[in-house]
Amino acid sequence: MKHKLIIAGLIISSLFSSCQQFEDDYLETDAPSTLKPELIFSDAELAKGAVDGIKVPFAETNSYRGRFLPYYGLNTDVEWYNASQTAGDKADLCVYNASPSNTEMNNITNAYAMMYMGIERANICIDGIRKFGNPKPDTAMGQLLGEALTLRAIYYADLLRAWGDVPARFEPITTATLYLPKSSRDVIYKQIIADLGEASTLVAWPNATAYTSTVEHVNKAFVKGFRARLALAASGYQQYPDGVRRSTDPELSVATMYALALKESREVIQSGSAHLESTFEGLWRKYNEEVTTAGGESLWELPFADGRGRMLFTFAVKHTAAVDQFQANGANRGGVAGPLPFVFYDYDQTDTRRDVTCVPYKYGAAGANNIAKQELGTLDTWYFGKYRYEWMKRYVTSTNDDGVNKMYMRYAEVLLIAAETANELEGPSAAMPYLKEIRRRSFSAADQAVKVENYVNSKNSKDAMFTAIVDENKYEFTGEMERKQNLIRWNLLKVKLDEAKQKMADLSARTGNYATVPATLYYKYRTDNVSLDIYGLNRGETTNPGATYSSITWTWTGTAADTKINSLYKTGVNPDNRQFWPIWKVFIDGSNGQLKNDYGYENL
Repeated sequence: MKHKLIIAGLIISSLFSSCQQFEDDYLETDAPSTLKPELIFSDAELAKGAVDGIKVPFAETNSYRGRFLPYYGLNTDVEWYNASQTAGDKADLCVYNASPSNTEMNNITNAYAMMYMGIERANICIDGIRKFGNPKPDTAMGQLLGEALTLRAIYYADLLRAWGDVPARFEPITTATLYLPKSSRDVIYKQIIADLGEASTLVAWPNATAYTSTVEHVNKAFVKGFRARLALAASGYQQYPDGVRRSTDPELSVATMYALALKESREVIQSGSAHLESTFEGLWRKYNEEVTTAGGESLWELPFADGRGRMLFTFAVKHTAAVDQFQANGANRGGVAGPLPFVFYDYDQTDTRRDVTCVPYKYGAAGANNIAKQELGTLDTWYFGKYRYEWMKRYVTSTNDDGVNKMYMRYAEVLLIAAETANELEGPSAAMPYLKEIRRRSFSAADQAVKVENYVNSKNSKDAMFTAIVDENKYEFTGEMERKQNLIRWNLLKVKLDEAKQKMADLSARTGNYATVPATLYYKYRTDNVSLDIYGLNRGETTNPGATYSSITWTWTGTAADTKINSLYKTGVNPDNRQFWPIWKVFIDGSNGQLKNDYGYENL
């Protein structure tokens, strides 16, 4: 059973009562509601309950669970909402066409509000622990303060990447601060980067204490890695109200922030406190098996209880039947999003990440004994193989949630941050060891000399190495919805989206780099009579393998193809001018005139 949060009662009524119904389901209550801050935050167990309570808003219905995670980060040059061509408010969130009144988002319990609820809880905990807890490194109170600072930074980081400039709240709300205008994101970035610097002195390394033995608690490797990620985001290109540019704040310059990111990532690497899993498939099997032991590749996970969270519900390989041998999560679970159709063909054929990441089949209707078989889909609809009910050890019976955590950051990203920043500051030779470590896990021993050593050694200019790192992020992280922010900070969002549209058109027409993609797939069932043996996915597999195989046409042409290709982003919209969602109308209307939209949303 996964870690369950425990909260010490109604710690501060104005903060915690709004989620009471959810807390009754998700949390165990073991203290009276009359406790005061000076009592709570001077006692480590009670303070731990309060810090755990900061995490509750992650799992509210319209928060990360049902709105932010299912929609933020789509559509990129590798991932998309599989129904992008279907007009409606769900697709609008992904195709750079969201309006402030979007019906999926425009309510007071939306992720935007829940993020601020989490921030307010964090502010109260931070204030209380500082006043009453005597937090020091290597103490329980120090660890709790570090965790509270980090959780607040997580909420703010996600606000910034989804909405750009937002109000800055770093103290508990008072009547004087109830309504605030937007602050510059530069101010917020500087604060949370500084906060994470403090947190890194307070929290323990993975497995250094019992508390950091699970990735559902914050540890030093995550804090440093996350700080490095934010340093790159803060110094990168992004849309400001006056256009797409880098920050003009000298504290957020590329030189300063890249040096910080390189330092932090190298310290994580040198600590030996985390490592790549031995195989890419093994990493994702452990994830779906809900292994939360710290010290491996996962650095921190957004924790969901067994009956909460929708990672597989949303992103898994699709299961058509309401009940089959792998899940009872309801009909048509998974498959909401997937890789773009060409991504499978962009991988090197020997790259072990390809078949884990890109899946061309779904599970069909259940037959006798609720057994469902794999069924081939169509060339334009693929699924993320990183999320699989069939790899779970627990049988999901809830029809609304699966309870699988969100892996928020993993060690592979630390290696690629080190590669990117070392290349920028020290040159390609300094980046090579980190890129080689990533690729070494991805190819068999027989392919190492060519695919790792020769490939990386050939990237001997700064530009060539940067391009290789952009590509490696693609091969490593497709399906994890980290790509969008990286494309934005690299100033490659529209460039790569247009490139992706052209690649899809070429695949549809079997021209250019996709001229040799086979147009027929052959398949038969393996001895388990569930799993498909597929021939024809690889280039060159064009010879009929024999009478034991059936075949389907593997093409995607005509008006339907054009419509779907063009739905990667809304026709007439420039994605570089829609890098963020608008603040939803309900929050604008309730801001006492303090909030407004930018980025062209002002009159919508």
